[in-house]
Amino acid sequence: MENQSVLHVKNLSKKFGNFEAVKDVSFTVNKGDVFGFLGPNGAGKSTTIRCLLSLIKPNSGKIELFGKSLATDRAEILQNIGSIIEKPDFYKYLSAQKNLEIFARISGATVTQREIAEMLDFVGLGNRAKDRVKGFSHGMKQRLGIAQTLLHKPDLIVLDEPTTGLDPQGIIEIRNLILRLKAEQNKTILLSSHQLSEIELIANRMVIINQGCSIVEGNVQELLNNEETVVRVEIDSSDKAIELIKSNLQISTVDRISATIFEVVMVKSRAPELSKLLVESGLQIQAIEPKRKLEDYFIKIIQS
Repeated sequence: MENQSVLHVKNLSKKFGNFEAVKDVSFTVNKGDVFGFLGPNGAGKSTTIRCLLSLIKPNSGKIELFGKSLATDRAEILQNIGSIIEKPDFYKYLSAQKNLEIFARISGATVTQREIAEMLDFVGLGNRAKDRVKGFSHGMKQRLGIAQTLLHKPDLIVLDEPTTGLDPQGIIEIRNLILRLKAEQNKTILLSSHQLSEIELIANRMVIINQGCSIVEGNVQELLNNEETVVRVEIDSSDKAIELIKSNLQISTVDRISATIFEVVMVKSRAPELSKLLVESGLQIQAIEPKRKLEDYFIKIIQS
């Protein structure tokens, strides 16, 4: 059975005057995905998301949601999307419950008091339902924002950098909440982030964008293949070390970076063999640093 596409973006572009914020972004989110939308700050993530939510109009490209074109079926599509862009805003002097009641009326959703109570329980705020939002921490406001996205029972939830500014405990709470949205409520989630580690922990599929273009898309575990590793070695003679590795370990993918530095693409479990060979050769090793291929690639993107 083929995966059912919830969101399909093809060749999206958006200019602001002469500045091209999004040049060529394409990706597909399937039903049930926690889909990581990964890229360094300034890559074009927020602009793309604003296009998806019809907050701004792209210059070119195609956006389809639930099998329909955003250009022609905007109103119907948006009824089935919940989103948090940057940080959610609330009426600070009203309670969490009252805020959700107001936002339900604004959205036109028919939501009972019991359903609002269940939503607050789901995001861990059931015991703070009657408290004013003014006294909530940043993490609590983010969780209340997620409750707000559930009011009209959307199938797709879009979260733009939801853990920004949170302490470690707050990050864990949001992460667990996203996983529960998928597991318990069968939601499809598009999660924007500039942190590879965050996407790795909760997403099953992802796309990396940089400078307004999509670079790579696929299954997170395949892209972050834990077995295939890039090992960077700093040693007194990279030429001699490379010759040893090729003749003794039968590893062909060895790149000489400089007279003293080289990189080996190898299965992670063979790293001890490499270390043993180099030590027994009598060469002076300054450093051995393993990195996953995508992690190394992503770091290079951020630093470029």
